[in-house]
Amino acid sequence: MKRKTSLLCALLLAIVSIGAFVFVFPAGQSTMPEKQPVQDTAQTQPTEESESTKQETEPTTESADDTAPLGTHPMDGIIEKMTLEQKVAQMFWVRCPDTGAVELIEQYNPAGYVLFARDFEDKTRDAVAQTVQSYQDAADIPLLIGTDEEGGTVVRASRFKTLRSWPFESPQEVYAQGGMEGIEADTAEKDRFLLEMGINVNLAPVADVSTNANDFMYARTFGKNAADTSDYVGVVVRTMKQDGIGSVLKHFPGYGSNGDTHTALVTDTRPASTFRESDFLPFQAGIRQGTDAVLVSHNIIETFDANHPASLSPTMHQILREELGFDGVIVTDDLSMEAITQTAGSGDAAVQAVQAGNDLLLSSDFVTQYQAVLDAVNAGTIDEDTINSAVRRVLQWKSDLGLLEDVT
Repeated sequence: MKRKTSLLCALLLAIVSIGAFVFVFPAGQSTMPEKQPVQDTAQTQPTEESESTKQETEPTTESADDTAPLGTHPMDGIIEKMTLEQKVAQMFWVRCPDTGAVELIEQYNPAGYVLFARDFEDKTRDAVAQTVQSYQDAADIPLLIGTDEEGGTVVRASRFKTLRSWPFESPQEVYAQGGMEGIEADTAEKDRFLLEMGINVNLAPVADVSTNANDFMYARTFGKNAADTSDYVGVVVRTMKQDGIGSVLKHFPGYGSNGDTHTALVTDTRPASTFRESDFLPFQAGIRQGTDAVLVSHNIIETFDANHPASLSPTMHQILREELGFDGVIVTDDLSMEAITQTAGSGDAAVQAVQAGNDLLLSSDFVTQYQAVLDAVNAGTIDEDTINSAVRRVLQWKSDLGLLEDVT
């Protein structure tokens, strides 16, 4: 009896304890802190704005570190087998010479050739393709073969009736007739036209913002404000990427209403806010769409660097890399233009261009400039790591275009 009473008391005590536990922790409530629900950003910020902000601050694709030690980059297997001379040559995009083009490739193997009107005149598409193939056959490392086929006033190839019935129209005319669908179709037609002749890069689109018909650059631009120009640039770059042809945004950081640097040194006095709120936007749009390269102008941008043309300015290159987030190939405008020759000798300009952060130098004076850069590396004025980083980007571009499949 005494034992039964003890058991009954223990049972009653257990029931009371369970009741107290249930009272303190009601059913369904965890002892862990409750996880706060994720805020619905759509209620506080439009999706479009959120995505746009994300795109402007984050690169669209991850890329290997071009400044890392040799042996850590996908292109290093090629670079480690190259001599210094070969690496320096890969930093030059050369205006195709009148004579001896094959021999120059056999001796130096530059990064590639840029073709001008004289290289197309009186030739058929088959003839151009055969000539370009002879250049590629002479190269140990395949070449970037580029030209300027913008449409309108700059049409290096389509101006000749032996190549096309009529020249490509300007972006302004194409848009007026067919809107953005017309721009996309026109870009695709240019791509087919160039690729058929073995040209793997079009130095386009023009990303400068100009709405004044009196501006030097106006006829070559989309002719509209920064937002519309950004849309245009995005469509062109996306289409070119889909078609497998290289794109080059130009002329960073934007010409605005400035004059012609082919004939004189030009200083841009606009405030930094104008560039960030207008001129930079089309370049950012092209970068988001995966442009391969950005060409830097010879304008002096006083608000950022009053002492150097943009193409020779470390500050402008830092802005392009860090502020705009571009990790592709940076190209100079032609280093033989008057804006450069008025401020520096040919060889010195090439050295300054490398020091500023350019990966590819557009050159009409290749042998002189190549030797100047090579001498600067040997003298310690330019670090070989700088050369390696640039060549990594150039080779990566070639790889992206499918040019290095047979290179080991």
